[in-house]
Amino acid sequence: MYAVIATGGKQYRVEKGQVLRIEKLDAEPGSTVTFDQVLLVGAGSDVKVGSPLLAGAKVTGTVERHGKGDKVSIVKFRRRKHYLRMKNHRQLFTEVKVTEIV
Repeated sequence: MYAVIATGGKQYRVEKGQVLRIEKLDAEPGSTVTFDQVLLVGAGSDVKVGSPLLAGAKVTGTVERHGKGDKVSIVKFRRRKHYLRMKNHRQLFTEVKVTEIV
């Protein structure tokens, strides 16, 4: 059984037992989170699609840990104009283990 959920401005295809990295959530490690924005639930050839959300469907999971992603360098450069801007960014994330799809 799998589902497609929306969180943090993105959509994820999840299955039971899967660990996924999503945008940072305000939840303590070990706590349970519920995703109510379920777009699709499928099991084999039986697929239920919402328009846009599926009523009564939800996905629950436990928060494994919080962390920072890899460093991304941003460089803005214009040749012969004495213009150079360099910045770095590390995106915060939360790892969630999917425990149940209803």
